[in-house]
Parts: sequence; structure tokens; C-alpha cells
Amino acid sequence: MEIKEISVCGEEEKIRLDLFLCKYFPDKSRNYIQNLIEDELVKVNGKVKKSNYKVRNKDNIIMTFSEPVHMNIKAEDIPIDVLYEDKDLIVVNKPQGMIVHPAAGVYTGTLVNALLNHCSDLSGINGVMRPGIVHRIDKDTSGILVVAKNDNSHNKLAMQLKDHSMTREYVALVEEVIKEEKGTVDRPIARHPKDKIKMAVVHDGKRAITHYEVLERFKNNTLIKCVLETGRTHQIRVHMSYIGHPLVGDPVYGYKKQRFNLNGQLLHAKKLGFIHPSTGKYMEFETEVPDYFKRIIKVLRKR
Repeated sequence: MEIKEISVCGEEEKIRLDLFLCKYFPDKSRNYIQNLIEDELVKVNGKVKKSNYKVRNKDNIIMTFSEPVHMNIKAEDIPIDVLYEDKDLIVVNKPQGMIVHPAAGVYTGTLVNALLNHCSDLSGINGVMRPGIVHRIDKDTSGILVVAKNDNSHNKLAMQLKDHSMTREYVALVEEVIKEEKGTVDRPIARHPKDKIKMAVVHDGKRAITHYEVLERFKNNTLIKCVLETGRTHQIRVHMSYIGHPLVGDPVYGYKKQRFNLNGQLLHAKKLGFIHPSTGKYMEFETEVPDYFKRIIKVLRKR
């Protein structure tokens, strides 16, 4: 573990925290710096700040790098469902229960470990812990992810995420019956003020927009389609819980008493579309919900 301490000078005031740190660490990408900030490995005057925080004169910034631990990430012979692959990217269908990339305390069994075994040419923009990872889905969420094989592809795909031009469609089963046919939740999301493990709707959080549409109604549940306009951590789970329709099986934001024996929320990243970084052509991929998801739907239909 390496710790760096920086003091802000007067002429450097009012610069965004992430941009300020990029200036001091030119060998680190902005995405890498933002990930450190998001992981609370950057503190300003002893407090966690967001990437858009404007630094002030005499601010004391402490950054924690854990590169030596990152180097322990190894390739593992773990089967992965590859939907498409070329020299620039890989599209995979991640199963429920698989973590996307290593993090503190979890260094094996992730999608990254599997990808390192599958191919050696992954982009390095997000560092050794997250090679090729352009976007993430939760451990217990299944579905489609695109992984970049080089930095050029990574940057172009990340830009599509940033400008909301990437198509991301999910299918979810929620508690209770949603009366309206469709709706939009536009509420900011940030770390829960009292429970750091959870996210929550917080007035000064990052803007988050989720569009939802009813696909099928059951006695006590609703099957919905969700389209993400933004991509905050746990966004669909937080937003649906906020409007009174938490995801079935969600151990964090869902009902304490669950009716089904599930290993996590019924949420599937069904469709992903983007402009290919080299060809400039639009590509779209779609997968069916997993068998355990189908079984619950079948049970609800019988009831």
C-alpha cells in the first residue's frame, strides 16, 4: 500500500478534485482517479469528497494506492458465456453470483479473473484490478456486459456511457402491482448517510434516471422493463425500492421476508447496444432471463 499526501496551493483553487489529481499523477487515467475517489481511497481534510469537489487553498489531500495487492490478480480457468468477440471488444453474458472485478478481500472467482484466462489483450485504463471493464453490474444481477480489449475502444465505449447513447435495458420482477403502464424515476443517488454498504436517494447525490414499463402483472408482483439513462451503483434497485416496489429477492433493498428461495434480486441486463469503436456501426445484443427467473414467472402465472 502506498500513501501520497498533497497540499493545494492558492492558484490551484476551484479545480475539480479528479482533474487536480490527474495533474499530479499524469501516468494515471481520469477513470482510474475517479475509481479511487468512488472507493473512498481519497480524502480531503480527512473527509471523503466527490470527483466534482472544487479544491480549496491549503486543502490536505491523502490518496491511498494499493498497487502491490492489485498485482496478485491472476487468470483463472472459469467458463464465461461469450456472445461476441473481435480484436476490440468482448460481449459476455454474466451469470448471477459472479462479481465483475476484484475488490478489497475478493481477488478470485470474478469475471476479470476469467477474462484474463480467456485473453491477454484487455485495456489498462482502469488499472490492474479492472482491466477492460467499461461498466459493471451487481454480483447477483445477471446479463450483458461489454469489455474493452484496448484503450481506444475503452475510451469510445466509456464516452457512449457518459453521453447516454449506449442502450441498456433490464428486466426485473418487483414487489406489489404497479398501476401505471410506464413511468420515470428521476432522483439523485449517493452513499447512504448512515449505512455505507447501501446506496440511497440523497438530495445532493448524483443525478440518476430510470425509465420503467410494465410487461406483465401478477397478483402481488409486476414484471417490468427498465431502461437506464444514467448508471449509478444499484440504481434500479434503489429507485424501485424508493417508489415502493423493491426487487423480488433483493437482500439489501427488498422485503425482509422473502416468499421465494433466491440467491439475490431478480434483475437481468437483457439488452445492450452501442456503436462499435472501430467500425462505427451500431451493434445490439439480447439474452433471455436465466432459468431460475423463468421458474418464478411460471409459478406466478399459475397463481
